[in-house]
Amino acid sequence: MQTQFPEGGQEPPAYPIASVNNALRLLLLFREQPRLRLTDACKYLGVAHSTAHRLLAMLAYHGFVRQEPGSRAYVAGPALIEVGLAVLGALNVRDQARPTMETLAAELGETVHLGVLDGIHVRYLEAVESERALRVSARTGSLIPAHCTSLGKALLAAESQAKVGALYPAASEPFPSLTEKSITTAGELASELDRVRARGYAVNLGETEDGVGSVAVTFRDFSGRAAALAVAAPMSRLDDARIAEIGGLLLERGRALEDTPVAGLHSPVEG
Repeated sequence: MQTQFPEGGQEPPAYPIASVNNALRLLLLFREQPRLRLTDACKYLGVAHSTAHRLLAMLAYHGFVRQEPGSRAYVAGPALIEVGLAVLGALNVRDQARPTMETLAAELGETVHLGVLDGIHVRYLEAVESERALRVSARTGSLIPAHCTSLGKALLAAESQAKVGALYPAASEPFPSLTEKSITTAGELASELDRVRARGYAVNLGETEDGVGSVAVTFRDFSGRAAALAVAAPMSRLDDARIAEIGGLLLERGRALEDTPVAGLHSPVEG
């Protein structure tokens, strides 16, 4: 049977792997039907009963499908649902934050970033760049060590000390550094996160990139997950007074963000 690639307009890979292709095609079937029987999988893929069974067993092992006890049909598993929710959450938080980001960028004349925690890194989801000639560029799509960024420090400060300790055990010192100013020990990180919790916002002065600083706060998206906004600028424009001004404004806008509805989305999750 000829290999099929379901996404219209997408060039097929030079060296397709049939088993991977078939497994992904089975997952895509859940867009059209809530349940999938083994006989359906055989017919759809044009493969033997044993082949379809092995594919579904592997998907079940990783949590992408599960078998209903009564019907023995396969339905979407927790891993598949979590992936979908994660993508939806990321899209929703962009919609939620974008108007505030645009307003902040216009008011402050600096670049504004949106990010979420991804293990021990920060995933940059969105940015609104400053219009100044000397500005911090957008980092959308980048994955940067959390302890080196204001976004990351703000998000880590919102976590329990136990979780931070598990993410950054002293045994893994020195932590990766991006500049000479980056935090490299568990003790330094714990002290810095205490300062973030005390003042409500995080500060980065040359820890990600020489000559670049930022200020960040966290907020909860409409699914209840933590995200963070950061205002980034050349350090020549970030004296103590300016940092305090930006931090206060971010705290105000972050609180307002959690109460601002987005058209077409449900209300924030309670709890």
